[in-house]
Amino acid sequence: MADDIPWDQCNAKLDPAVADIVESFTAIELYLPDYNAKILPVIRSSKGRAWFYANWGYEESKHSLALGDWLLRSGHRTEKQMEELERRVFSTEWNLPEDNHLGMLVYAMVQERATWLNYRNLRQRASELGGDGALETILKHVSVDEMAHHGFFRDCVALYLKLDRTMVLEAMRSVMLDFKMPAINDLLDNNVRRLQQIYDLKIFDESAYYAEVFLPILQDLGVDRTELRRRNLGMRSVVVKP
Repeated sequence: MADDIPWDQCNAKLDPAVADIVESFTAIELYLPDYNAKILPVIRSSKGRAWFYANWGYEESKHSLALGDWLLRSGHRTEKQMEELERRVFSTEWNLPEDNHLGMLVYAMVQERATWLNYRNLRQRASELGGDGALETILKHVSVDEMAHHGFFRDCVALYLKLDRTMVLEAMRSVMLDFKMPAINDLLDNNVRRLQQIYDLKIFDESAYYAEVFLPILQDLGVDRTELRRRNLGMRSVVVKP
């Protein structure tokens, strides 16, 4: 983080809405202790997944550090404001959205691709709304990590599909038809405003989720949309719309 980010290109005049969204994403990344603490006991018997999560946690920790450093170095947040953000995050505990290891595997696969999409789109908006070489570089590096993480989880799900397609499809149905990003929807204060900013800047919404997360995952896994239909319900995505 010291050598690969052009910190001298921070833009204090960048649209404040971008900084607000960066703060929201920083908060999501700050829930890392809960993410690892809750998932490791569930998948402890799988050496590959447990070791992956250990490395995943290290990579995710750099995301929150880099985003937080940008907020400070750019002047969009003060030390006191960042301390207050951390206090609010750590005062609330994140819990697993699924109650079984397969459901969490599918959730991680979807969440990592959705996070990649959020960061990719935020990078584009930052460029359009004034430009910031430091932030755009951070988001580029973080996006690469998120897509790599998604690829690992997707490959795991593909293996499970070969073993028990019906069981995996049920897990995919449970996760993918009602997907929510962590923290933004449930845990942060003032989340309606935060969601509205993400929605207004077209960072992430139902149509983006469907076109660039939902459908590509089905295509990669060789799953037809009809296999995920809920009788008399159809798709009920509640990703970010306030």
